[in-house]
Amino acid sequence: MILFTLRCAAGHEFDGWFRDGDSFEAQQKAGEVACPDCGDVQVEKALMAPRIGRSRDKTPAMSPAQMRAALVELRRQVETNCDYVGERFAEEARRIHYREVDPHGIYGEASADESRELAEEGISFGRIPWVPTTDA
Repeated sequence: MILFTLRCAAGHEFDGWFRDGDSFEAQQKAGEVACPDCGDVQVEKALMAPRIGRSRDKTPAMSPAQMRAALVELRRQVETNCDYVGERFAEEARRIHYREVDPHGIYGEASADESRELAEEGISFGRIPWVPTTDA
């Protein structure tokens, strides 16, 4: 697997994982790589800095409280900017992927089988830990 930083014609940058460079090229030419912000399929590789591992990383890891706060903020952003589709997530993701509806952000639930099928169809989606917004 290889990680590419990608940029759409509108200038949005995002990351994409591909089996190899040829897989990216094939999906790009087929219009299957779309910007998650605006849905633009005119996507190309952006300039990337190499990722070099360091044996002595002095950056402290996130504390559990910081990690939780980040996940709560992620949830807030998703709920604010995306449409909740519930258990129809796989169906709606397909409709967006196959351009039956305008591209837009969605969130909801999908079973392990539905997630596997979406991945096999080449439909991009992500799973995020959905933490409660309060400690109660």
